[in-house]
Amino acid sequence: MIKAISYWSMPGGLENTCPINEASRLAKAAGFEGLELAVGQTGVITPALSEAECYAMRKRIDASGVIVQTLASGMSWGCCPTDADEQVRRRSVELHAAAIQRAAWLGCKAMLFVPGAIAIPWEPAFKPVRNDHAMKWARQAVRKLVKVAEKVKVDLCIENVWNGLFYSPLELRDFIDGFESKRVKVYFDVGNVLGYHQYPPHWIELLGKRIGRVHIKDFRKSVGTLAGFCDLMEGDVPWARTMAALKAVGYDKTIVAEMIPPTPGILERTSAAMDRIFKL
Repeated sequence: MIKAISYWSMPGGLENTCPINEASRLAKAAGFEGLELAVGQTGVITPALSEAECYAMRKRIDASGVIVQTLASGMSWGCCPTDADEQVRRRSVELHAAAIQRAAWLGCKAMLFVPGAIAIPWEPAFKPVRNDHAMKWARQAVRKLVKVAEKVKVDLCIENVWNGLFYSPLELRDFIDGFESKRVKVYFDVGNVLGYHQYPPHWIELLGKRIGRVHIKDFRKSVGTLAGFCDLMEGDVPWARTMAALKAVGYDKTIVAEMIPPTPGILERTSAAMDRIFKL
């Protein structure tokens, strides 16, 4: 497994303003092998980057010695694939199709995709979407995007996140299997499932080989809100059993710590905690 950190954990990462050279330097200095890039509508990496710009960026990344295999998209929060407005849904698919192409040009093997939302806890202006409508539109979005993913040979990894979708591994398993494509996989976030009373090792066992990539964070169930996310090994994630489950299903790719928002010392604390977790 490759110890990696999210670009969103970097100073300026959430705003997509941290230069890639600086993000690579900070990741390496903190002891991470890998860095997960991020794409946004504006900022350092966007769906409008040219092929030449992507190749030049990849060249700088390779020279840094940091492993980059994944690209994460947070664009669904501002331009949702399950928005009630058809024009917004169409625009979201266009943005993500372009992002998948940029992922390929950047040399990434997988892209994190949030296929929509029923509700967005931190976006009160987002009007709740009826469940059946959300699932229909999410499937439509993935069906369109998987064509691009297959063409450019990038895995489209669906994340379990606080969006009102996929409250059980069975639901997510069936969603993934419905596309009958080896390019549609799960981006499993270990910490996210604790917020709705689930057990991470069981998700891993049931999703198995469908897991394309893994995010980690920790969560205090006694808090139960967004404020419950905390430093690794300071929450309620059963780390030993979680790591054992990942090894049992043969997972050996990147483990990306997604520590949001970035705070002073978070990179160093996270790196040290991951060293302990990897030894479990």
